[in-house]
Amino acid sequence: MDMQTNKKKLGLKEKYAHMTRGLDWETSYQSMDKVFPQATFEGIKIHDWDKWEDPFRLTMDSYWKYQAEKERKLYAVLDAFAQNNGHLGITDARYINAIKLFLTGISPLEYVAHRGFAAAGRNFPGVGPRVACLMQSLDEVRHAQTQIHALSNYNKHYDGFHDFKHMLERVWYLSVPKSFFDDAFSSGPFEWMIAIGFSFEYVLTNLLFVPFMSGAAYNGDMATVTFGFSAQSDEARHMTLGLECIKFMLEQDPDNLPIVQKWIDKWAWRGIRVLTLVGMMMDYMLPKRVMSWKEAWEIYFEQNGGALFGDLARYGVKVPECITQCTIDKEHISHQAWATFYQYGGAAAFHTWMPTDDEMDWLSAKYPTSFDKYYRARFTYWRDEAAKGNRFYTNTLPMLCQVCQIPMLFTEPDDPGQICYRESDYEGEKYHTCSDGCKKIFDDEPQKYIQAWLPVHQIYQGNCFPEGTDPTVEGFNPLAKVLEWYHLEHGKDNLDFEGSRDQKNFDTWRGLATKNT
Repeated sequence: MDMQTNKKKLGLKEKYAHMTRGLDWETSYQSMDKVFPQATFEGIKIHDWDKWEDPFRLTMDSYWKYQAEKERKLYAVLDAFAQNNGHLGITDARYINAIKLFLTGISPLEYVAHRGFAAAGRNFPGVGPRVACLMQSLDEVRHAQTQIHALSNYNKHYDGFHDFKHMLERVWYLSVPKSFFDDAFSSGPFEWMIAIGFSFEYVLTNLLFVPFMSGAAYNGDMATVTFGFSAQSDEARHMTLGLECIKFMLEQDPDNLPIVQKWIDKWAWRGIRVLTLVGMMMDYMLPKRVMSWKEAWEIYFEQNGGALFGDLARYGVKVPECITQCTIDKEHISHQAWATFYQYGGAAAFHTWMPTDDEMDWLSAKYPTSFDKYYRARFTYWRDEAAKGNRFYTNTLPMLCQVCQIPMLFTEPDDPGQICYRESDYEGEKYHTCSDGCKKIFDDEPQKYIQAWLPVHQIYQGNCFPEGTDPTVEGFNPLAKVLEWYHLEHGKDNLDFEGSRDQKNFDTWRGLATKNT
Protein backbone atom coordinates (compact mmCIF):
# COMPACT_ATOMS: atom_id res chain seq x y z
CA MET A 1 0.00 0.00 0.00
CA ASP A 2 1.43 3.30 -1.02
CA MET A 3 1.79 5.78 1.80
CA GLN A 4 0.87 9.37 1.24
CA THR A 5 3.58 11.86 1.93
CA ASN A 6 3.05 15.44 2.86
CA LYS A 7 4.80 17.71 0.44
CA LYS A 8 6.88 20.34 2.12
CA LYS A 9 5.29 23.75 1.74
CA LEU A 10 7.54 26.13 -0.12
CA GLY A 11 8.80 29.11 1.82
CA LEU A 12 8.64 32.64 0.50
CA LYS A 13 12.21 32.52 -0.77
CA GLU A 14 11.65 29.27 -2.66
CA LYS A 15 8.34 30.47 -4.14
CA TYR A 16 10.02 33.68 -5.28
CA ALA A 17 12.86 31.71 -6.87
CA HIS A 18 10.37 29.58 -8.85
CA MET A 19 8.52 32.70 -9.95
CA THR A 20 11.62 34.50 -11.16
CA ARG A 21 14.73 32.47 -11.96
CA GLY A 22 12.66 29.41 -12.76
CA LEU A 23 10.67 31.24 -15.44
CA ASP A 24 13.54 32.82 -17.35
CA TRP A 25 14.83 31.61 -20.70
CA GLU A 26 17.46 32.35 -23.30
CA THR A 27 16.39 33.38 -26.78
CA SER A 28 17.08 31.03 -29.69
CA TYR A 29 16.41 32.53 -33.15
CA GLN A 30 16.98 36.17 -32.08
CA SER A 31 19.85 37.55 -30.05
CA MET A 32 19.21 38.88 -26.56
CA ASP A 33 20.51 42.27 -27.68
CA LYS A 34 17.76 42.53 -30.28
CA VAL A 35 15.06 41.46 -27.84
CA PHE A 36 16.30 43.89 -25.16
CA PRO A 37 17.80 46.81 -27.13
CA GLN A 38 17.36 49.32 -24.30
CA ALA A 39 19.49 47.34 -21.87
CA THR A 40 22.80 48.71 -23.18
CA PHE A 41 22.34 52.07 -24.96
CA GLU A 42 22.55 54.11 -21.73
CA GLY A 43 26.07 52.79 -21.10
CA ILE A 44 25.21 50.71 -18.02
CA LYS A 45 27.12 47.42 -17.86
CA ILE A 46 25.43 44.39 -16.26
CA HIS A 47 27.43 41.16 -16.05
CA ASP A 48 25.14 38.90 -14.01
CA TRP A 49 21.39 39.58 -13.80
CA ASP A 50 21.00 36.78 -11.24
CA LYS A 51 22.76 38.99 -8.71
CA TRP A 52 19.58 41.08 -8.49
CA GLU A 53 17.95 40.53 -5.09
CA ASP A 54 14.48 41.88 -4.33
CA PRO A 55 14.37 42.21 -0.53
CA PHE A 56 10.55 41.86 -0.51
CA ARG A 57 10.48 38.70 -2.66
CA LEU A 58 6.82 39.36 -3.29
CA THR A 59 4.87 36.69 -5.17
CA MET A 60 1.60 37.14 -7.00
CA ASP A 61 -0.57 35.20 -4.57
CA SER A 62 0.68 37.18 -1.57
CA TYR A 63 0.36 40.42 -3.54
CA TRP A 64 -3.35 39.86 -4.22
CA LYS A 65 -3.94 38.89 -0.59
CA TYR A 66 -2.31 42.02 0.84
CA GLN A 67 -3.86 44.42 -1.65
CA ALA A 68 -7.36 42.92 -1.39
CA GLU A 69 -7.32 43.47 2.36
CA LYS A 70 -6.22 47.09 1.90
CA GLU A 71 -8.94 47.64 -0.71
CA ARG A 72 -11.65 46.40 1.66
CA LYS A 73 -10.56 48.79 4.37
CA LEU A 74 -10.08 51.70 1.99
CA TYR A 75 -13.47 51.50 0.30
CA ALA A 76 -15.25 51.03 3.61
CA VAL A 77 -13.86 54.39 4.72
CA LEU A 78 -14.62 56.07 1.38
CA ASP A 79 -18.18 54.80 1.45
CA ALA A 80 -18.72 56.00 5.01
CA PHE A 81 -17.19 59.39 4.17
CA ALA A 82 -19.56 59.86 1.24
CA GLN A 83 -22.70 58.61 3.02
CA ASN A 84 -22.08 60.89 5.99
CA ASN A 85 -21.36 64.01 3.92
CA GLY A 86 -17.77 63.97 5.10
CA HIS A 87 -16.96 66.87 2.80
CA LEU A 88 -18.82 69.14 5.26
CA GLY A 89 -16.55 68.02 8.11
CA ILE A 90 -13.40 69.62 6.76
CA THR A 91 -12.08 72.69 8.52
CA ASP A 92 -12.58 75.25 5.76
CA ALA A 93 -13.59 75.20 2.10
CA ARG A 94 -10.20 76.68 1.21
CA TYR A 95 -8.77 73.22 1.88
CA ILE A 96 -10.67 71.80 -1.10
CA ASN A 97 -8.36 73.70 -3.44
CA ALA A 98 -5.38 71.69 -2.19
CA ILE A 99 -7.24 68.53 -3.18
CA LYS A 100 -7.99 70.00 -6.62
CA LEU A 101 -4.27 70.57 -7.15
CA PHE A 102 -3.51 67.05 -5.92
CA LEU A 103 -6.05 65.44 -8.28
CA THR A 104 -4.95 67.38 -11.35
CA GLY A 105 -1.22 67.40 -10.65
CA ILE A 106 -0.45 64.10 -8.91
CA SER A 107 -3.07 61.41 -9.53
CA PRO A 108 -2.63 61.23 -13.35
CA LEU A 109 1.09 60.75 -12.78
CA GLU A 110 0.37 57.52 -10.92
CA TYR A 111 -1.08 56.13 -14.14
CA VAL A 112 1.96 57.30 -16.12
CA ALA A 113 4.14 55.54 -13.53
CA HIS A 114 2.11 52.37 -14.13
CA ARG A 115 2.91 52.55 -17.84
CA GLY A 116 6.55 53.42 -17.20
CA PHE A 117 7.22 50.49 -14.90
CA ALA A 118 5.50 48.12 -17.31
CA ALA A 119 7.81 49.41 -20.05
CA ALA A 120 10.88 49.16 -17.80
CA GLY A 121 9.99 45.57 -16.93
CA ARG A 122 9.71 44.72 -20.62
CA ASN A 123 13.15 46.17 -21.32
CA PHE A 124 15.15 44.54 -18.50
CA PRO A 125 16.80 41.24 -19.54
CA GLY A 126 16.90 40.08 -15.91
CA VAL A 127 13.79 38.29 -14.70
CA GLY A 128 14.19 39.58 -11.11
CA PRO A 129 13.76 43.28 -11.94
CA ARG A 130 11.09 42.37 -14.50
CA VAL A 131 8.90 40.83 -11.80
CA ALA A 132 9.60 43.70 -9.38
CA CYS A 133 8.60 46.23 -12.06
CA LEU A 134 5.42 44.26 -12.74
CA MET A 135 4.42 44.49 -9.07
CA GLN A 136 5.09 48.20 -8.95
CA SER A 137 3.21 48.75 -12.21
CA LEU A 138 0.15 47.13 -10.62
CA ASP A 139 0.58 49.27 -7.52
CA GLU A 140 0.70 52.47 -9.54
CA VAL A 141 -2.50 51.83 -11.48
CA ARG A 142 -4.18 50.97 -8.17
CA HIS A 143 -2.99 54.28 -6.70
CA ALA A 144 -4.45 56.20 -9.62
CA GLN A 145 -7.77 54.40 -9.25
CA THR A 146 -8.08 54.82 -5.48
CA GLN A 147 -7.17 58.50 -5.59
CA ILE A 148 -9.69 59.21 -8.34
CA HIS A 149 -12.38 57.27 -6.47
CA ALA A 150 -11.64 59.05 -3.20
CA LEU A 151 -11.72 62.52 -4.71
CA SER A 152 -14.69 61.89 -7.00
CA ASN A 153 -16.98 62.57 -4.04
CA TYR A 154 -15.81 66.19 -4.04
CA ASN A 155 -16.68 66.46 -7.73
CA LYS A 156 -20.35 66.06 -6.80
CA HIS A 157 -20.29 69.25 -4.77
CA TYR A 158 -17.45 71.59 -5.83
CA ASP A 159 -15.94 73.15 -8.93
CA GLY A 160 -12.58 72.32 -10.53
CA PHE A 161 -12.64 68.50 -10.31
CA HIS A 162 -14.48 67.83 -13.54
CA ASP A 163 -11.81 67.22 -16.20
CA PHE A 164 -8.44 66.54 -14.59
CA LYS A 165 -7.13 64.28 -17.38
CA HIS A 166 -7.85 66.89 -20.04
CA MET A 167 -6.28 69.61 -17.90
CA LEU A 168 -3.06 67.65 -17.33
CA GLU A 169 -2.37 67.77 -21.06
CA ARG A 170 -2.97 71.53 -21.38
CA VAL A 171 -2.99 73.71 -18.25
CA TRP A 172 0.21 75.71 -17.82
CA TYR A 173 1.23 74.79 -14.26
CA LEU A 174 0.40 71.10 -14.75
CA SER A 175 3.18 70.94 -17.33
CA VAL A 176 5.57 70.99 -14.33
CA PRO A 177 4.78 67.46 -13.01
CA LYS A 178 3.86 66.21 -16.50
CA SER A 179 7.23 67.26 -17.94
CA PHE A 180 8.98 65.44 -15.08
CA PHE A 181 7.39 62.15 -16.15
CA ASP A 182 7.74 62.86 -19.86
CA ASP A 183 11.45 63.40 -19.27
CA ALA A 184 11.73 60.12 -17.35
CA PHE A 185 9.57 58.10 -19.76
CA SER A 186 11.63 59.22 -22.75
CA SER A 187 14.85 57.97 -21.14
CA GLY A 188 16.06 54.39 -20.87
CA PRO A 189 14.95 51.81 -18.26
CA PHE A 190 17.90 52.38 -15.93
CA GLU A 191 17.47 56.14 -15.86
CA TRP A 192 13.73 55.63 -15.39
CA MET A 193 14.45 53.59 -12.26
CA ILE A 194 16.50 56.43 -10.78
CA ALA A 195 14.07 59.14 -11.94
CA ILE A 196 10.99 57.44 -10.54
CA GLY A 197 12.25 54.68 -8.26
CA PHE A 198 14.65 57.05 -6.51
CA SER A 199 13.68 60.68 -7.11
CA PHE A 200 9.90 60.37 -7.26
CA GLU A 201 9.45 57.53 -4.78
CA TYR A 202 12.08 58.55 -2.24
CA VAL A 203 12.40 62.32 -2.58
CA LEU A 204 8.85 63.25 -3.58
CA THR A 205 6.49 60.75 -1.97
CA ASN A 206 8.13 61.00 1.44
CA LEU A 207 7.44 64.73 1.34
CA LEU A 208 3.99 64.32 -0.16
CA PHE A 209 2.26 61.32 1.35
CA VAL A 210 3.51 61.65 4.91
CA PRO A 211 3.31 65.36 5.89
CA PHE A 212 0.56 66.27 3.42
CA MET A 213 -1.65 63.32 4.41
CA SER A 214 -1.12 64.29 8.03
CA GLY A 215 -2.34 67.72 6.98
CA ALA A 216 -5.43 66.11 5.44
CA ALA A 217 -6.11 64.41 8.79
CA TYR A 218 -5.70 67.73 10.61
CA ASN A 219 -8.30 69.21 8.28
CA GLY A 220 -10.86 66.42 8.66
CA ASP A 221 -10.45 64.82 5.23
CA MET A 222 -10.43 61.14 6.14
CA ALA A 223 -11.00 59.99 2.56
CA THR A 224 -7.72 61.55 1.44
CA VAL A 225 -5.92 60.33 4.55
CA THR A 226 -7.07 56.77 3.90
CA PHE A 227 -5.99 56.56 0.28
CA GLY A 228 -2.74 58.34 1.17
CA PHE A 229 -1.70 55.86 3.81
CA SER A 230 -2.97 52.94 1.74
CA ALA A 231 -0.61 54.09 -0.99
CA GLN A 232 2.22 54.84 1.45
CA SER A 233 2.31 51.22 2.57
CA ASP A 234 3.27 50.40 -1.03
CA GLU A 235 5.78 53.24 -1.24
CA ALA A 236 8.13 51.51 1.21
CA ARG A 237 8.49 48.71 -1.34
CA HIS A 238 8.81 51.21 -4.20
CA MET A 239 11.62 53.12 -2.51
CA THR A 240 13.41 49.86 -1.83
CA LEU A 241 13.13 48.90 -5.51
CA GLY A 242 14.75 52.16 -6.59
CA LEU A 243 17.58 51.82 -4.09
CA GLU A 244 18.10 48.16 -4.99
CA CYS A 245 18.47 49.13 -8.64
CA ILE A 246 21.06 51.79 -7.77
CA LYS A 247 23.08 49.36 -5.66
CA PHE A 248 22.77 46.62 -8.28
CA MET A 249 24.19 48.88 -11.00
CA LEU A 250 27.04 50.05 -8.79
CA GLU A 251 27.98 46.52 -7.76
CA GLN A 252 28.00 45.20 -11.34
CA ASP A 253 30.72 47.41 -12.82
CA PRO A 254 32.80 50.41 -11.64
CA ASP A 255 32.13 52.15 -14.97
CA ASN A 256 28.50 52.55 -13.93
CA LEU A 257 29.32 54.97 -11.07
CA PRO A 258 29.72 58.23 -13.06
CA ILE A 259 26.53 57.52 -15.03
CA VAL A 260 24.55 56.78 -11.87
CA GLN A 261 25.98 59.85 -10.12
CA LYS A 262 24.95 62.09 -13.02
CA TRP A 263 21.42 60.70 -12.95
CA ILE A 264 21.16 61.09 -9.16
CA ASP A 265 22.26 64.72 -9.44
CA LYS A 266 19.83 65.39 -12.28
CA TRP A 267 16.76 63.72 -10.83
CA ALA A 268 17.27 64.95 -7.29
CA TRP A 269 17.09 68.49 -8.67
CA ARG A 270 14.19 67.78 -11.00
CA GLY A 271 12.25 66.18 -8.14
CA ILE A 272 12.97 69.04 -5.79
CA ARG A 273 11.66 71.55 -8.33
CA VAL A 274 8.36 69.63 -8.57
CA LEU A 275 8.13 69.75 -4.77
CA THR A 276 7.63 73.52 -5.04
CA LEU A 277 3.93 72.76 -5.56
CA VAL A 278 3.86 70.55 -2.45
CA GLY A 279 5.57 73.23 -0.35
CA MET A 280 2.97 75.76 -1.44
CA MET A 281 0.15 73.35 -0.58
CA MET A 282 1.54 72.73 2.92
CA ASP A 283 2.23 76.36 3.85
CA TYR A 284 -0.74 78.11 2.23
CA MET A 285 -3.53 75.72 1.17
CA LEU A 286 -4.07 73.85 4.45
CA PRO A 287 -6.23 75.91 6.85
CA LYS A 288 -4.84 73.84 9.74
CA ARG A 289 -1.15 73.11 9.24
CA VAL A 290 0.66 70.13 10.69
CA MET A 291 4.13 71.49 9.88
CA SER A 292 5.78 73.97 7.56
CA TRP A 293 7.41 73.04 4.28
CA LYS A 294 10.76 73.96 5.79
CA GLU A 295 10.25 71.56 8.71
CA ALA A 296 9.11 68.76 6.38
CA TRP A 297 12.17 69.27 4.19
CA GLU A 298 14.52 69.13 7.17
CA ILE A 299 12.94 65.96 8.57
CA TYR A 300 12.19 63.95 5.45
CA PHE A 301 15.10 64.96 3.26
CA GLU A 302 17.96 66.48 5.22
CA GLN A 303 17.79 63.88 8.00
CA ASN A 304 16.42 60.83 6.15
CA GLY A 305 18.20 61.72 2.92
CA GLY A 306 21.43 62.26 4.81
CA ALA A 307 21.20 58.72 6.13
CA LEU A 308 20.48 57.42 2.62
CA PHE A 309 23.53 59.07 1.08
CA GLY A 310 25.61 57.95 4.01
CA ASP A 311 24.67 54.38 3.05
CA LEU A 312 25.41 54.98 -0.65
CA ALA A 313 28.77 56.59 0.11
CA ARG A 314 30.43 53.15 0.32
CA TYR A 315 29.70 52.77 -3.39
CA GLY A 316 31.32 56.11 -4.16
CA VAL A 317 28.06 58.06 -4.55
CA LYS A 318 28.27 61.68 -3.45
CA VAL A 319 25.52 63.91 -2.08
CA PRO A 320 23.92 65.76 -5.04
CA GLU A 321 25.42 69.17 -5.68
CA CYS A 322 21.98 70.79 -5.56
CA ILE A 323 21.52 70.21 -1.82
CA THR A 324 23.43 73.40 -0.98
CA GLN A 325 20.97 75.36 -3.11
CA CYS A 326 18.01 73.53 -1.54
CA THR A 327 19.13 74.50 1.95
CA ILE A 328 18.74 78.15 0.90
CA ASP A 329 15.56 77.61 -1.13
CA LYS A 330 13.61 75.98 1.69
CA GLU A 331 13.15 79.47 3.19
CA HIS A 332 11.54 80.89 0.05
CA ILE A 333 10.00 78.56 -2.52
CA SER A 334 6.54 78.11 -0.94
CA HIS A 335 6.06 81.90 -0.56
CA GLN A 336 7.31 82.63 -4.06
CA ALA A 337 5.06 79.96 -5.58
CA TRP A 338 1.96 81.17 -3.73
CA ALA A 339 2.63 84.76 -4.76
CA THR A 340 2.80 83.58 -8.37
CA PHE A 341 -0.44 81.59 -8.23
CA TYR A 342 -2.20 84.48 -6.50
CA GLN A 343 -1.27 86.77 -9.38
CA TYR A 344 -2.19 84.21 -12.06
CA GLY A 345 -5.35 82.99 -10.32
CA GLY A 346 -7.40 83.84 -13.37
CA ALA A 347 -5.76 81.00 -15.31
CA ALA A 348 -5.68 78.33 -12.58
CA ALA A 349 -8.28 75.62 -11.96
CA PHE A 350 -8.52 76.42 -8.25
CA HIS A 351 -9.06 79.45 -6.04
CA THR A 352 -6.36 81.50 -4.31
CA TRP A 353 -6.35 83.97 -1.43
CA MET A 354 -4.07 85.88 0.91
CA PRO A 355 -3.38 84.50 4.40
CA THR A 356 -5.01 86.04 7.48
CA ASP A 357 -3.01 87.89 10.14
CA ASP A 358 -2.93 84.74 12.31
CA GLU A 359 -1.68 82.68 9.39
CA MET A 360 1.00 85.25 8.61
CA ASP A 361 2.08 85.12 12.26
CA TRP A 362 2.40 81.33 11.93
CA LEU A 363 4.48 81.75 8.78
CA SER A 364 6.63 84.33 10.54
CA ALA A 365 7.29 81.90 13.40
CA LYS A 366 8.19 79.09 10.99
CA TYR A 367 10.32 81.31 8.73
CA PRO A 368 11.77 83.88 11.14
CA THR A 369 14.61 84.98 8.86
CA SER A 370 12.66 85.30 5.61
CA PHE A 371 8.88 85.72 5.78
CA ASP A 372 8.62 89.11 7.49
CA LYS A 373 11.62 90.49 5.63
CA TYR A 374 10.60 89.55 2.09
CA TYR A 375 6.93 88.54 1.92
CA ARG A 376 4.64 89.86 4.69
CA ALA A 377 4.42 93.45 3.41
CA ARG A 378 3.65 92.31 -0.14
CA PHE A 379 0.93 89.89 0.98
CA THR A 380 -0.61 92.43 3.36
CA TYR A 381 -0.76 95.02 0.59
CA TRP A 382 -2.43 92.61 -1.85
CA ARG A 383 -4.95 91.56 0.81
CA ASP A 384 -5.80 95.16 1.72
CA GLU A 385 -6.23 96.08 -1.94
CA ALA A 386 -8.54 93.11 -2.49
CA ALA A 387 -10.68 94.26 0.45
CA LYS A 388 -11.08 97.62 -1.37
CA GLY A 389 -12.21 95.83 -4.53
CA ASN A 390 -8.82 96.04 -6.25
CA ARG A 391 -7.99 92.32 -6.36
CA PHE A 392 -4.70 92.07 -8.30
CA TYR A 393 -4.33 89.76 -11.28
CA THR A 394 -1.46 89.66 -13.76
CA ASN A 395 -2.86 89.54 -17.29
CA THR A 396 0.38 88.74 -19.08
CA LEU A 397 2.08 85.35 -19.15
CA PRO A 398 5.35 84.47 -17.37
CA MET A 399 8.56 83.16 -18.91
CA LEU A 400 8.98 79.45 -18.21
CA CYS A 401 12.10 77.45 -17.43
CA GLN A 402 13.04 75.27 -20.41
CA VAL A 403 13.71 72.28 -18.13
CA CYS A 404 11.38 72.24 -15.08
CA GLN A 405 8.76 74.43 -16.85
CA ILE A 406 8.08 76.43 -13.68
CA PRO A 407 7.62 80.19 -14.24
CA MET A 408 10.75 82.20 -13.55
CA LEU A 409 9.81 82.94 -9.95
CA PHE A 410 12.85 81.76 -8.01
CA THR A 411 15.48 84.15 -6.72
CA GLU A 412 19.26 84.19 -6.75
CA PRO A 413 20.88 82.04 -4.04
CA ASP A 414 22.67 85.06 -2.54
CA ASP A 415 19.94 87.65 -3.17
CA PRO A 416 16.25 86.85 -2.40
CA GLY A 417 15.32 90.19 -3.97
CA GLN A 418 16.58 89.31 -7.45
CA ILE A 419 14.88 86.89 -9.88
CA CYS A 420 17.28 84.16 -11.06
CA TYR A 421 17.73 83.88 -14.84
CA ARG A 422 20.16 81.64 -16.67
CA GLU A 423 20.70 81.48 -20.43
CA SER A 424 22.08 78.83 -22.78
CA ASP A 425 22.81 79.15 -26.50
CA TYR A 426 22.23 76.14 -28.72
CA GLU A 427 22.26 76.06 -32.52
CA GLY A 428 21.73 79.80 -32.77
CA GLU A 429 18.78 79.90 -30.35
CA LYS A 430 18.70 81.22 -26.78
CA TYR A 431 17.06 79.14 -24.04
CA HIS A 432 16.19 80.25 -20.51
CA THR A 433 16.39 78.29 -17.27
CA CYS A 434 15.48 79.16 -13.69
CA SER A 435 18.62 78.05 -11.87
CA ASP A 436 22.11 76.65 -12.11
CA GLY A 437 20.63 73.17 -11.62
CA CYS A 438 18.25 73.41 -14.58
CA LYS A 439 20.90 75.07 -16.76
CA LYS A 440 23.31 72.21 -16.09
CA ILE A 441 20.64 69.66 -17.06
CA PHE A 442 19.82 71.56 -20.25
CA ASP A 443 23.46 71.97 -21.27
CA ASP A 444 24.04 68.23 -20.82
CA GLU A 445 21.12 67.19 -23.08
CA PRO A 446 20.08 70.22 -25.13
CA GLN A 447 18.60 68.20 -28.00
CA LYS A 448 16.13 66.68 -25.56
CA TYR A 449 14.97 69.86 -23.87
CA ILE A 450 14.64 72.06 -26.93
CA GLN A 451 11.66 69.82 -27.79
CA ALA A 452 9.82 70.79 -24.59
CA TRP A 453 6.17 71.78 -25.05
CA LEU A 454 6.10 75.05 -23.10
CA PRO A 455 2.50 76.21 -22.47
CA VAL A 456 3.25 79.93 -22.48
CA HIS A 457 5.10 79.71 -25.81
CA GLN A 458 2.25 77.70 -27.29
CA ILE A 459 -0.36 80.20 -26.10
CA TYR A 460 1.52 83.13 -27.62
CA GLN A 461 1.83 81.19 -30.88
CA GLY A 462 -1.95 80.75 -30.98
CA ASN A 463 -1.86 76.96 -30.51
CA CYS A 464 -4.05 76.84 -27.39
CA PHE A 465 -7.45 77.92 -28.72
CA PRO A 466 -10.43 75.63 -29.46
CA GLU A 467 -10.59 74.32 -32.99
CA GLY A 468 -12.17 76.83 -35.37
CA THR A 469 -11.22 79.92 -33.31
CA ASP A 470 -10.72 83.09 -35.34
CA PRO A 471 -8.39 85.42 -33.41
CA THR A 472 -8.94 88.23 -35.95
CA VAL A 473 -12.55 88.89 -35.03
CA GLU A 474 -13.36 92.19 -33.36
CA GLY A 475 -13.16 92.09 -29.57
CA PHE A 476 -11.32 88.76 -29.51
CA ASN A 477 -10.42 87.74 -25.93
CA PRO A 478 -7.45 85.34 -26.02
CA LEU A 479 -7.60 84.48 -22.30
CA ALA A 480 -11.26 83.46 -22.55
CA LYS A 481 -10.44 81.15 -25.45
CA VAL A 482 -7.48 79.61 -23.62
CA LEU A 483 -9.72 78.88 -20.61
CA GLU A 484 -12.27 77.30 -22.94
CA TRP A 485 -9.49 75.16 -24.39
CA TYR A 486 -8.55 74.19 -20.82
CA HIS A 487 -12.21 73.20 -20.11
CA LEU A 488 -12.06 75.71 -17.27
CA GLU A 489 -15.18 77.81 -16.58
CA HIS A 490 -14.28 81.41 -15.84
CA GLY A 491 -15.73 82.70 -12.58
CA LYS A 492 -16.44 79.23 -11.18
CA ASP A 493 -13.24 77.20 -11.42
CA ASN A 494 -10.79 80.11 -11.02
CA LEU A 495 -10.31 83.58 -9.43
CA ASP A 496 -10.34 84.45 -5.73
CA PHE A 497 -11.74 82.17 -3.07
CA GLU A 498 -13.59 85.04 -1.41
CA GLY A 499 -17.02 85.17 -3.00
CA SER A 500 -16.53 81.92 -4.97
CA ARG A 501 -19.32 79.41 -5.47
CA ASP A 502 -17.31 76.85 -3.48
CA GLN A 503 -17.20 79.18 -0.50
CA LYS A 504 -20.91 80.03 -0.69
CA ASN A 505 -22.04 76.43 -1.14
CA PHE A 506 -19.86 75.11 1.66
CA ASP A 507 -21.09 77.75 4.11
CA THR A 508 -24.72 77.11 3.14
CA TRP A 509 -24.52 73.33 3.30
CA ARG A 510 -22.59 73.28 6.56
CA GLY A 511 -25.11 75.66 8.05
CA LEU A 512 -27.96 73.36 7.01
CA ALA A 513 -26.12 70.36 8.48
CA THR A 514 -25.34 71.94 11.87
CA LYS A 515 -28.16 74.37 12.60
CA ASN A 516 -31.92 74.41 12.91
CA THR A 517 -33.46 76.58 10.21
